[in-house]
Amino acid sequence: MKYKNAAEILPPGLLRDVQRYIEGELLYIPRSDAKQEWGAVSGSKKFYLERNSQIRELFRGGRSVEELARKFGLSGSTIKKIIYQKK
Repeated sequence: MKYKNAAEILPPGLLRDVQRYIEGELLYIPRSDAKQEWGAVSGSKKFYLERNSQIRELFRGGRSVEELARKFGLSGSTIKKIIYQKK
């Protein structure tokens, strides 16, 4: 994050208003745009949710952890985490 001098970018009236609340100290002003969730733009969140759902369904259908690990290219411990995670 880059430091900017408020006197150089704020109109004088607004600067005086801000100075009434905080003068001579640092002030963080957050971005106004809403941050999107992880994977929302790329579609990876949807991909992993669908994959994990498929893994759980196959496990309930009788597939073993080892079988699922080979099928999806994951470790047995990762398959177990997916199967037993709380929703």
